[in-house]
Amino acid sequence: MKTKICMQERFSEEQYGQMMDALFCRFPSFQKVGAGAYKPGIGNMEFIDQLLGHPHKQYKIIHVAGTNGKGSVSNMLTSVLSALGFKVGLYTSPHIIDFRERIRVCSEGTSTLIPKQDVWDFVHKWQDTFDHLDMSFFEITTAMALQWFADQEVDYVVLETGLGGRLDSTNIVTPVLSVITNIGLDHCDLLGQTLQEVAFEKAGIIKPCVPVVVGESSDATDAVFERKVLYTNLPEPKFMGNRAAIMSLLAFADKGEPKLWNDHEDILQEMDLKGEYQRKNLRTVLAALQVLNQVCGVCGEYDEKSMSAIREAIVNTAGRTGFHGRWEQVSDSPRMICDIGHNEHGLKYNFAQLTRMKAAGEIGKLIVVYGSVADKDVDSVIHLMPEDATYVFTQASSKRALAASEIYEKYKSFCDSEGRPYGDVFCCDKVESAVEKAKELAASDPSVLIYVGGSTYIVSETVAMLNQND
Repeated sequence: MKTKICMQERFSEEQYGQMMDALFCRFPSFQKVGAGAYKPGIGNMEFIDQLLGHPHKQYKIIHVAGTNGKGSVSNMLTSVLSALGFKVGLYTSPHIIDFRERIRVCSEGTSTLIPKQDVWDFVHKWQDTFDHLDMSFFEITTAMALQWFADQEVDYVVLETGLGGRLDSTNIVTPVLSVITNIGLDHCDLLGQTLQEVAFEKAGIIKPCVPVVVGESSDATDAVFERKVLYTNLPEPKFMGNRAAIMSLLAFADKGEPKLWNDHEDILQEMDLKGEYQRKNLRTVLAALQVLNQVCGVCGEYDEKSMSAIREAIVNTAGRTGFHGRWEQVSDSPRMICDIGHNEHGLKYNFAQLTRMKAAGEIGKLIVVYGSVADKDVDSVIHLMPEDATYVFTQASSKRALAASEIYEKYKSFCDSEGRPYGDVFCCDKVESAVEKAKELAASDPSVLIYVGGSTYIVSETVAMLNQND
């Protein structure tokens, strides 16, 4: 017989900590153990949603899927909607330090995490149901978020999928807008081996009569989205088989010029999200807002006041929503940037930006602290790594971590095959020692940039370490 998650009736900090440990142990998250935590299908969610009284029907939802950029797009949309006067729930994953980062409400320029007491109360009330259904960690947190947002009487919820879309726990909702940021090869063991197969899974969030914005078009995947929109809406009486009317529900952000895009260079320069990949995310957000305005009137006539509010909200996204881990400068001396980009599709932008910065003289010496999980295609990433850099390969304290020595061997093998000099390369089996090694190599040189990334775990441990030292 399983031990209850909450043994005591009353909340305390100690009991809360024990409860969270039990949740992560009994119902492991994908963030902790990978594919073993993934439970495809929405049957459990439909069941508990019925028990909860369908809380997601009490507010409007923007549903966000995609391989990369989901977090940035979700946070920018949340920042804008809150700046326009709406109370907005935001559900994202993974978290960097505190589990509660996944569930927050943003209103009037402030971001509030779900209180520990509310987490405790929800788990305490429904723990027998979790056991009965053998729910995953993500299913539990999704149900918790949907209920808490209803309790908070939010106007909108920006709901990020966990993995895929079609079988994702969030896919019980009918949104007012669906957003699919882009398609890349990631989680191929679960989502498919081709871009078309991955796109099919992401397209699973498309619902009848709901407009869809796709951030990045592609010859390989556009037809997948077009077919999904068409076949989903053909039976709808309002369209009467009108193909043109149906296809008007689908917009590709990079094939249009959304409002404010003419100012995008200035906005990008001012944004507190500094990664160059934010250019594509910004365009997706502006296109999504334009469609959302057509459906819900959130921006009105795009007058000077609303456009100013939108611009200010986007520029200050991280500050308004508490968003972390995306090209985030976490130290000034030495200068250190963390980014959770972890696959080829995402890291090609990060490594290209580092290469450009070095070539332009914006940085002198580049030190890369890199680690990965074992289920990622590290070989597809290594060829993107900047040549003129010092590398400190490491591994997180996670069962999913790939050994630093194995990354080093892969890097060495690549360099040998390409005739590329190794440069200075080090291995550290702990993130803390890797970061300390990088700081030692920086030697108080103000021109040095330390880039930390490769996985959420590497960034999380780095940020936790730096916070401890402050």
